[in-house]
Amino acid sequence: MRSPSSYAAALAAASLATQAQAQYLVNELSFGYGPRIAPEGQSLIPNFSIQGRPGIPELLSNKLILTPVYPGNQRGAVWSDKQIQSENWIADVEFRTNGPERGSGNLNIWVARDGSHKIGAESIYTAGKFDGLALVVDQYSGTGGMLRGFLNDGTTDFKTHHSVDSLAFGQCNFAYRNLGRPTQIKIRHSEHKFSVEVAGRPCFDSDKIRLPPGYNVGLTAASADNPDSFEVYKLVVLTEDSHHYGGAEAQHESYGSHQDTAHQDTTHQQQQQQQQQQQQQQQQQQQQKQPPYQGKQRFSRSGQQQIEDPFDNAIPDEKAEKITNHDAQFADLHNRLQSVNHHLTSIFRTINQNAGVGEQRHAELSSMIGELKGVLTRLDKMDVMEHRLGDIEKEMRSLRTEMAGRLRDSENSIKYHVSDKHEEIATKVHSHVKGGHTKLILVIIGTQLVFGAGYYYYKKSKASSPKKWV
Repeated sequence: MRSPSSYAAALAAASLATQAQAQYLVNELSFGYGPRIAPEGQSLIPNFSIQGRPGIPELLSNKLILTPVYPGNQRGAVWSDKQIQSENWIADVEFRTNGPERGSGNLNIWVARDGSHKIGAESIYTAGKFDGLALVVDQYSGTGGMLRGFLNDGTTDFKTHHSVDSLAFGQCNFAYRNLGRPTQIKIRHSEHKFSVEVAGRPCFDSDKIRLPPGYNVGLTAASADNPDSFEVYKLVVLTEDSHHYGGAEAQHESYGSHQDTAHQDTTHQQQQQQQQQQQQQQQQQQQQKQPPYQGKQRFSRSGQQQIEDPFDNAIPDEKAEKITNHDAQFADLHNRLQSVNHHLTSIFRTINQNAGVGEQRHAELSSMIGELKGVLTRLDKMDVMEHRLGDIEKEMRSLRTEMAGRLRDSENSIKYHVSDKHEEIATKVHSHVKGGHTKLILVIIGTQLVFGAGYYYYKKSKASSPKKWV
């Protein structure tokens, strides 16, 4: 949460930065410049529409939570209903990010045509064909934080593009996560130059970028499984052209009165600090002139010296009879008021230090709670995985029992068929082998007898045939 002193200092810095040329607050395109974002009792920001998936972002009195710390996979958006009607304007955004150290969410600052309908709650990686400018804040490429700029004329489909990161025209590194304080991003657009500042330091600029009037201003945020919480404190649009917006003069006076009041508060605080420093210096000089011991000295009955608390007896009590004139009364009253002032200053300083320590501890506690929620989410997933492993184990056991039964049945069936076939084959072989040798021997003997008879007949016919003499 922003303290009044930091908010006043920021407004004073804005006043000094814009004093060279008058800037008019565009009320229809701004929120967060007053004590409350939305009027008391209302859950909507005037002149803005809020979108989200699966739920609508939470609106508090001083901030809009686009994505919560838990759960993940959330999307939130806020878009202006009116358009920028000037070519010279300044957009000032303040946001804060909390979450685990490896959060993978992103914040998108849009200046696009009909953004609430064509872009909605999408990020730069899921938006389709949009017409306008997008500034993306994330931990791209493992950096601690980066801001990149993208342009599109409505022809490139970022959702289906093979490498959206290569389309960036400018970038700079900066830390923005778990700082415990808001981070400011300021966009300046004029007819001659476009520039982006982060936390008061230049990020990138270009003299070739021109955005025509008629664009809406919007903020979208997206978180992943490891979530980030993006909280928006302020979106303020200033312009140099007052004739484009009704009531711009009055709004300028109101915003200027805030700046003057903040400047006066800052000046008054500086004067008080200077007076306190002078009083402390005078007190130190007086203490140096006093004796080296502090407080009153007492002697006990045993003769031992005792020293009282110096703060309790810094100004000793005096009886009323000793104050006999107005000068003594004024001096005593002056000394006591000065002592009270010193003690109050010490108390305020201690409270301020404790507030800083408390805010730091709150940030650390928020970070630890985010990490704890991430661990609890993982534990929930472990329980689901354990149940699934138990189911798989049961299925494997039933499958093993079923496979063992089927293997036994198959083995018995194979043994039965093999034994029957084996006996049948053995019987057939035995029957064939038993009569096969006799037939073979008879065939061989018969063949020999046939050959012998033929040879005998041949010889006999040759001997009986008549001989011819030449």
